[in-house]
Amino acid sequence: MKKYVILDLDDTLLDFTRGEIEGVTTLLAEHGVTDTARGLQVYQTINTAIWQQIEQGAPREPLLNTRFAKAFGALGISVDGAALERRYHAMLDHNFYVLPGAQDFLDTLQKGQLTLVGGTNGTKTIQLNRLEGSGIAGYFDRLFISQDLGVDKPDPAFFNAIFAAYSDMTAASTIMVGDHLASDIQGALNGHLDSIWYNPHHDINFEGIQPTYEVDSYAAAEHVLLDD
Repeated sequence: MKKYVILDLDDTLLDFTRGEIEGVTTLLAEHGVTDTARGLQVYQTINTAIWQQIEQGAPREPLLNTRFAKAFGALGISVDGAALERRYHAMLDHNFYVLPGAQDFLDTLQKGQLTLVGGTNGTKTIQLNRLEGSGIAGYFDRLFISQDLGVDKPDPAFFNAIFAAYSDMTAASTIMVGDHLASDIQGALNGHLDSIWYNPHHDINFEGIQPTYEVDSYAAAEHVLLDD
């Protein structure tokens, strides 16, 4: 059985997608966009491309400050991208949605004597506020946030920082759990770690990034982590 579990946050434990949709929908409405579905699709396409660049090592803040300007520009609306980014951050600060079953999952792992480590790509203040507001911060021994570390998953340096914090942590004693193949699972591969791909929606793996395990429920993840 593993000793350390590195857990992604967004869409693995916290319902980031719900908060994202609410926040972007609000911004679209404030700027007169009536076709919300199209607006969300345009934003998500642009946002995905930007995060791919960030995960490949491109500077975070300059890129994030362009995503709303690009999205609204594609919809024919001129906006101050940096200002909308700040407003969006303020909304995300209050996105306290936890995925159904996530707290019970954390409770079970903690009772199983596993050391839980948070490992997330994101903005420090947003992630800290969301963890506290959602009530799950206390389950984590430590939290590692990409903005704080200066590197994003899947960069090996992200995982090196975690290993540096624990004198007895080894690749054999550690596993990564996350929903995102390109950051969580590829990051685990780069760090020579076993991984669990949390895939409750049964997404097809088009990326050729192979996790050690694939699960579609917290119960299945518990089986891997506690019965191994």
